[in-house]
Amino acid sequence: LVNRVISHLVQAIRGKDSCFSSIERQSAGSYYERVKISEPNEFDIMLVMPVARIQLDESDDTGAFYYVSFKRIPKEKGIVKFLDEDGKLSAFKMLQALREIIKQEVKNIKDVEVTVARKKVGSPAITLQIKNPPSEISVDIILTLEVQHSWPLSTQDGLKIEQWLGTKVKRDMRFKSLYLVAKQNKREKVLRGNTWRLSFSHIEKYMINNHGNSKTCCESDGPKCCRKGCLKLLKYLLEQLKMKHPKELEKFCSYQVKTAFLHSCVTWPNDSQWHLGDLEHCFQRCLEFFVDCLQKSQLTHFFIPQYNLLSLEDKARHHFLSRKISHELNNGFPVFHE
Repeated sequence: LVNRVISHLVQAIRGKDSCFSSIERQSAGSYYERVKISEPNEFDIMLVMPVARIQLDESDDTGAFYYVSFKRIPKEKGIVKFLDEDGKLSAFKMLQALREIIKQEVKNIKDVEVTVARKKVGSPAITLQIKNPPSEISVDIILTLEVQHSWPLSTQDGLKIEQWLGTKVKRDMRFKSLYLVAKQNKREKVLRGNTWRLSFSHIEKYMINNHGNSKTCCESDGPKCCRKGCLKLLKYLLEQLKMKHPKELEKFCSYQVKTAFLHSCVTWPNDSQWHLGDLEHCFQRCLEFFVDCLQKSQLTHFFIPQYNLLSLEDKARHHFLSRKISHELNNGFPVFHE
């Protein structure tokens, strides 16, 4: 169902605006990393648009947010309409244009009811709701620029996977294109909607699907490990706790536990440390690592070491979550049995 709707939209978007003619879909997120828990009712689809010869300028000290401008006026003249008065590529304008095309086009999708959800402040996604009785499926469409550009300086000391996946894999990854998603940087004094945030979802998907220290880990005839099982449980625990305490935990997202999980893979790099039968022990070990991060209000972005995913002004919330997780850890996870 989702594929049918997205294929229809991609065709339409390419035809409606020459700017978007080279857009390609790419699947990201937990469903495609095979770590989705509960029913498959949420999907992330990246609409990837290649852009050439750009300049990146940091917009703050996180090393994650950038302004994008062109070194030369691009061949697709149409893209000029998305530049702001300073010549920066406006994420806001591009998203708006894409959103309008999608809003018009969902009306032409026959035999399935698709609506575009209201805009969420600060979210880089255009969210579709697909009626699929008795439930609903939501699809986040994320506009992504694909840039043939060396990775910025801020990523230099990130991706510490040498002991886990090896130096060669690291080198290959750093040669992959750079992704930027249309994401508002909240720290800007004046919110102008022209910032883009680095995204490594294509690399994360690769690592999660090729997660072994030995190359045969979890392949059909190779030994099985519990890494993915741990990640699923971490995400599920956060999901359940967020349902119980929506207000206190609204700022937490699965990306934080995914990051803690990737750091755990680096801390314990060998397959022998993730035996399939040791799921309970490994899960608790990952959780203790995450709780430690919460207590310090310090969770380093996996690719951008200077970027802390737990902002210091939310300390009270971090402590609230760490107390809730510690309670679950010490009492045999009552929330899983509710």
